[in-house]
Amino acid sequence: MNKYEAIAIEVKRRIKENFYPLDHPIPDEITLSKEFSCSRMTMKRALDKLVMEGLLYRKRGHGTFIVQSALHASRVNVLSNEITGLSKLLDGEKIASKIITFEVHFPSEEVAAHLAIDIKTPVYHIIRLRSVKDEPYVLEITYMPTTIISGLNDEVLYGSIYEHITKTLGLTIAGSHRKIRACKSTELDHEHLACELDDPILEVEHVGYLNNGIPFEYSFSRHRYDKFEVTTVNLKR
Repeated sequence: MNKYEAIAIEVKRRIKENFYPLDHPIPDEITLSKEFSCSRMTMKRALDKLVMEGLLYRKRGHGTFIVQSALHASRVNVLSNEITGLSKLLDGEKIASKIITFEVHFPSEEVAAHLAIDIKTPVYHIIRLRSVKDEPYVLEITYMPTTIISGLNDEVLYGSIYEHITKTLGLTIAGSHRKIRACKSTELDHEHLACELDDPILEVEHVGYLNNGIPFEYSFSRHRYDKFEVTTVNLKR
């Protein structure tokens, strides 16, 4: 983790725990950079990250303030352009993974097309239930080429796949293409997400890319409607 990311996590924790008064700006970049023993540029990157996440806003000539409405969100807030996995998104929370399906097989034509491979290239087919504080949150249906993402096993699946990709394999995740839609819940959702027959599901269809432009993941994340929301932050320049 880069230093600015670690600082952003700490400042976010302080915001959530009301460490800073809501009716005053938070300390300026120079003050914070001295406190965190970092350069002003590193501090600026950390605060920029929180501005992009909708937790802070800057008022020219007055300082940086907390967006109070962000403190009252009861659902997991995901930025529409965020690539972060659930483990990092909810850093510090008790997250558990249940492996429902873990197998290797040849892909369908649709899966192969999204991963830019042929139908004779084996893929991992993974279905995981992710729970937060022992409550089911999201059902992940994932396909990854075994030729690109190697070494997946139960230990990795019970933890963070993205951490395995970046730290163990040394690959760089560069971008993604997403489609977000409302869906009817399925029998699989009813069984694992504890949702009612008529509950909707927030589905995110996702293709992830490495920094060489090669797709490494094609997935469908099926979120409980009462646990997630997607935020788009538009900043006036």
